[in-house]
Amino acid sequence: MALENWWMLLVAAGVILVALAVGIVLGLRGHARTGASERARVARAERLRALPTFRQALRRRVLALSGILLLGVIAAASAGVVAARPMSPQTIQPVNTSRDIMLCLDVSGSMSEVDVEVLSVFEELLEDFKGERIGLTIFNSSPVQIFPLTDDYEFIRGHLQSMTSSFDYLEEVPEHWVGTLNGNGASLIGDGLAACALAFDHPDDERSRSIIFATDNEVNGASIVTLEEAAAYAKSVGVRVFALNPVQGKDAEISAQLAEAAEVTGGTAYGLRDTTTVGDIVAEVQAQEATALKGQAQVVWTDTPNLWIVVLMISALSFIVVLWRVRL
Repeated sequence: MALENWWMLLVAAGVILVALAVGIVLGLRGHARTGASERARVARAERLRALPTFRQALRRRVLALSGILLLGVIAAASAGVVAARPMSPQTIQPVNTSRDIMLCLDVSGSMSEVDVEVLSVFEELLEDFKGERIGLTIFNSSPVQIFPLTDDYEFIRGHLQSMTSSFDYLEEVPEHWVGTLNGNGASLIGDGLAACALAFDHPDDERSRSIIFATDNEVNGASIVTLEEAAAYAKSVGVRVFALNPVQGKDAEISAQLAEAAEVTGGTAYGLRDTTTVGDIVAEVQAQEATALKGQAQVVWTDTPNLWIVVLMISALSFIVVLWRVRL
């Protein structure tokens, strides 16, 4: 047990000592005054004190007065402990029983006109998820993780809005450019998908893992990993890919390639502007069974005054009852 306001014990001890000192002083003064008058009024008082009944009555009164003193000390001490806020540690290991979702956004030049729209879809998805851990990775010629998997939705929403504002080009170097231009070429789709698949933590745990992959699949350069290889890797580690395609229906070949990569993983490709896109993705993700992920153990201190409150109530009530019986 620990005490939050330990100094309250010193206050309680001070009150007890002051009360005892006052009681002793008042008792000595009263005894001095009554002692002389008794000697003057009663002759042979020592014979009265020798009587068994007198001694028995005297012992009961001494015992009662001692009980009053003890109960008063206990009540004051327990009140001091309650005021000091006794606390006990409790180890809590939070368990997250939801799913992991990585938002994966292509920020290459060919996507610049639709990225804000994609981010709004991401925010709309956020409204329907409850407890899922969500992360965001963007890529052009090189991938950058904006934030890792987290269930802090206010944090996620703040970063999505910050990313959206960066497309206004109010800064010399927009946020969505930083770190995404370090490779050879642009819009390296396979590298971006592979980076998103590698962003999931706890690889040894059986978790529901999904990537929402927004890209037009227009490659301009030599990527380290092809889209097909990245999709195969995602499948091997149990990650499903749901593609958001802003040009679906316009370029049949690249749309078919993106859809095939998503289907290989067990996912699906959607058109960005389809009316059912958001609802369908949410339904697909939540259809996967949620599994438990234990968080880091935390020690939480909680107030535990119950025992001392009971002691205080019993001692205070007993003090009043004994005081009334003795008729002080």
